[in-house]
Amino acid sequence: MGALARLVESGPFQGLSVGVILLAALVVGLETYPEVLRALPWLPALNALVLGFFILEASLRLLATWPRVGRYFADGWNLFDLVVIAASFLPETGPYAPVARVLRLLRVLRLVRFLKELQIILLALARAIPAMGYVILLLFLHFYVFAVAGVFLFRENDPVHFANLHTALLTLFRVMTLEDWTDVMYTQIYGCDRYGFGFAEELCTSPRAMPWAALYFVVFVLLGTVIFLNLFIGIIVNTMDEIRRRHQEDPPPDPQAVELAQLEADLEALKERVRRLRERA
Repeated sequence: MGALARLVESGPFQGLSVGVILLAALVVGLETYPEVLRALPWLPALNALVLGFFILEASLRLLATWPRVGRYFADGWNLFDLVVIAASFLPETGPYAPVARVLRLLRVLRLVRFLKELQIILLALARAIPAMGYVILLLFLHFYVFAVAGVFLFRENDPVHFANLHTALLTLFRVMTLEDWTDVMYTQIYGCDRYGFGFAEELCTSPRAMPWAALYFVVFVLLGTVIFLNLFIGIIVNTMDEIRRRHQEDPPPDPQAVELAQLEADLEALKERVRRLRERA
């Protein structure tokens, strides 16, 4: 089975797998257009061919580990491949059809298996989560303090954006994403009767101009968008650099070398068993 192992780990075979995954992603995207489905009635057949290749690839990888098939199921990527294949057999008719189509998007995630840089990014994100815990806590406190202050300061003038705590939190999330955040700020600076309430003038019952509100929003944006965002980026970048350095200093073992070492261990165990049988005889 060494030949099969070399085949599935070879560059051309992996390149073919990446090409089929990209083709699967293209097919899923085209199927979102009803007019394309009508113009290209052979798309379902192409989708079936893609599924057939995935099944063939999984079968070859399983056979490559024979007779120690446990090694196949010990690999998380192989288990993910089986989940993708199983999801492809869900019926695309009936009430669960949208779910089946969405699950087919899992095929695109198989790219991570073949692209080492993507693996490093995902691994960095996973390993950075513990380090980001305190940053997330600080960010939550930042939101909470400014939201409570915003309710006390701006509720009368702007009941749309600062009526209560959860509304203020959503408003501040919008402000941090910089999505028309100046509209929210100008509503407080000029008052709801002069800016921002043209869509709901009946809600502007207590207009109040607060020029100093600019300080509130500028400080919130600087802290939330600049400082905290850079902290997140810095943690992730440092984690990625550490992972790359570890890969360079201690590269992953060659699959063929691992298989050879396992065969040698099995051979030594077999020799020991033969020696014991001879001693008993």
